[in-house]
Amino acid sequence: MLIVAVLALTVGCSSAAAPVAAPAAPAGQTASTGKAAPDNTTTATAEPSLPKVVLCSTCYHPPVRTSWNWVLQRVPKAPFRKVALYDIDGFDASAATVAALHKAHIKAVCYLSAGTYENWRPDATKFPAKLIGASDGWPGERWLDVRDVQRSGSPLRSIMDKRLDMCAKKGFDMVELDNVDGYTNKSGFPLTARDQLYYNETLANDAHRRGLSVLQKNDSEQIPTLVRYFDGALNEQCNQFHECTTKQNGNYGLDQYVKAGKPVFQAEYSRKTSTFCKADNAADFNGVRFALALDDSRFQPCR
Repeated sequence: MLIVAVLALTVGCSSAAAPVAAPAAPAGQTASTGKAAPDNTTTATAEPSLPKVVLCSTCYHPPVRTSWNWVLQRVPKAPFRKVALYDIDGFDASAATVAALHKAHIKAVCYLSAGTYENWRPDATKFPAKLIGASDGWPGERWLDVRDVQRSGSPLRSIMDKRLDMCAKKGFDMVELDNVDGYTNKSGFPLTARDQLYYNETLANDAHRRGLSVLQKNDSEQIPTLVRYFDGALNEQCNQFHECTTKQNGNYGLDQYVKAGKPVFQAEYSRKTSTFCKADNAADFNGVRFALALDDSRFQPCR
């Protein structure tokens, strides 16, 4: 979820082989949220083929070990912390903010909620009412019917592509796509794991077409397929809920990104660094303890 809510071009691209079939969604409830597993028995339309991987050779590709900061409640200003990458709100930050980060030799990540409608965003009126579902538990946020991108002339894809255009125009290097796990929640729509795969892969490809690399946020269960589409992953509290690695989860884990030579940005809030940094460092994750508000008031990196 977007914690801050409560505080309220095609370049160098090529296609790769089509992905294998999606892994099955887990039964029961997730350890971290207690959310009900999705009902995968209903689909809205005949299933189209999943998108082929679109690569971007000219995009920013951060190394596995990349220092970072995550600030969403406010727009950060110089002097910045001495890290390689800042993840900031794509709407609130201006091109001048991104330019200031670049001047300090810091890469900029454009935060977007790709899976939920947020009623305070400037494009909120563009969303058709039929695509807005149940509340995700945060004020002003509701789940989106991500199946819409499978339809010709999809309004949802148009809205999200305009957001990606905004990120590119402001000069961002990378995009964080948040809340891309509606199928594991009570979204108000009969979303399936395959519906979510199609949506996540489509947006990752569309980011690459705009010269933006892209981070996976949420939907860890489908990492084995999504790792080919994304350039890294961002996770919250995997240590607290014991869901960081393939060894812990069975067939999926954030460590699969590291094995692919891509970074994992791992955030913890309530746990002290002494309880998780050893594990994060051993897994080659970029672990940091932040304040829950993501307001830059706490910054305790593991390395």
